[in-house]
Amino acid sequence: MKKKLITIACLAAFIAISPACKKSFLTEHDPNAITLDNNFKSPNDILLAVNGIYESLRSSNNIGESSDLWTDQRSDDTGTNDNQSNAGEPFQFNNFSLVPSNTYLKSHWVSLYGTVTRANVVLSYIDKVPFADQSQKLQYIAEAKFLRSLIYFHLVRLWGDVPLVTKQLSAPEVAAATFREKQATVYAQIVTDLKDVINNSPLPNLQTGAGIGRASKAAANVLLGQVYLTMATTLNQSDRQANLTNAKTYLTNAYNMRTFGALSSIPYTDVFDVNKKATCPELIFQIVNKQGDINFSSSLAANNQAKGETINSQKAASGVGYNVTHDLINDYETGDPRKDFSVKYANDPIVKDWFVTKFRDVSDGAGKLGYGGNDWILMRYADVILMLAEVNNDLGDDATAIQYLDMVRARAGMPAYAASILNSDYATKYPTLKLAILHERRVELAFEHHRWFDLLRAFTTDQLVAYFKGKAQANFGSAQLSNFTTKDRFYPIPFDEYKLNPTKMYQNPGY
Repeated sequence: MKKKLITIACLAAFIAISPACKKSFLTEHDPNAITLDNNFKSPNDILLAVNGIYESLRSSNNIGESSDLWTDQRSDDTGTNDNQSNAGEPFQFNNFSLVPSNTYLKSHWVSLYGTVTRANVVLSYIDKVPFADQSQKLQYIAEAKFLRSLIYFHLVRLWGDVPLVTKQLSAPEVAAATFREKQATVYAQIVTDLKDVINNSPLPNLQTGAGIGRASKAAANVLLGQVYLTMATTLNQSDRQANLTNAKTYLTNAYNMRTFGALSSIPYTDVFDVNKKATCPELIFQIVNKQGDINFSSSLAANNQAKGETINSQKAASGVGYNVTHDLINDYETGDPRKDFSVKYANDPIVKDWFVTKFRDVSDGAGKLGYGGNDWILMRYADVILMLAEVNNDLGDDATAIQYLDMVRARAGMPAYAASILNSDYATKYPTLKLAILHERRVELAFEHHRWFDLLRAFTTDQLVAYFKGKAQANFGSAQLSNFTTKDRFYPIPFDEYKLNPTKMYQNPGY
């Protein structure tokens, strides 16, 4: 995918160089010192800084449409089959041969902490600004905390223990803060922030109008529910029941905020229609792109398209598009319309393989340069419904879990679970309700960057190794499943970070 790194001018505008040195040979000044003290004077200054946090998500190294390298390509859904030339470092992710010096890994780390820093700047300086409208101030605080929580959730799932910083640091403080905090502590901060967003902010229940792409209480409830669900399945099991109960509470809160009745009232294709992205009631939180704009458009449709194809974009493709594993293709049930919408087989003389068609913009607005209008969807209601199926299954309430599972299957036009489990092929592939829900998440949310995190919730580390090694190598192209070991549960700490303090920035096992 196109590596589109956008300069965040709105935040940079707040940075002012320290006052010039007086003419004294005895007075020393750090030439690299910056100060923000005089640059936050009005609520509009804070708004621009908050906008800068959102804009940082757009970076190709952050969590937007280009973040497949750190998510889907790590899973069993997609990959980079070319392990030659400039594909060498990206290939390490789905080949399970990642090394701490990988520059893509470091870029992801730096970008994520860049977003955290932007949020911390807002939260550190907002009390110095006079607000006539206190609800406006509370809104900005909530948005900064929500976005910081979103990024820390990403960090802690990928790396485990990570540095935890909640304020703007001075230069001397940076070195002191360079140490890994235990996962439980990071999760506790995420929970604290999100509860404050939910309980003490004037955020709207849902994104609407000019608020499309901004935080809402529904989004905060979804995130907190998913956080508790992840804690229940990956942290101390003595807290499992309480975490599951909390996950159910917050996910149910988000579900009850929806403005539609049955999920089946929303066609699956509407969710990804560039003409309905501002009105589709299934969407909860997204990164907004601008069709036709060279800087703020989406390259998703064009970059996914394989040579000789025109289904995604008017832009002519010259490569393989976005590789799809045959393992995923084989997981679609016969007659599932989501397969025909989401993937297609390219039958070009040069390219003969499956590629992604889920994200399309063939409009004249996107044009032959492929400046698409696809928003990147971070949260939607089918995901919430399937997490409710998952949490109820984990709580032992299979009847309720099946009700939620069937909502998604009904929308797709697939048989209910009770009928499907009588099918020998389905029952053999998904002998438990847990595996049936995991399968449904895979085909419903394919290429939306959920699969790797779903696998981390579904299996212990040893189970995950067995899961991957139980798959057929022939369905994974060049990526070697035999490389997968217990070390691959987490990413390595980037070497440049580890060498700062090998004791406090200790490396993850196996690297």
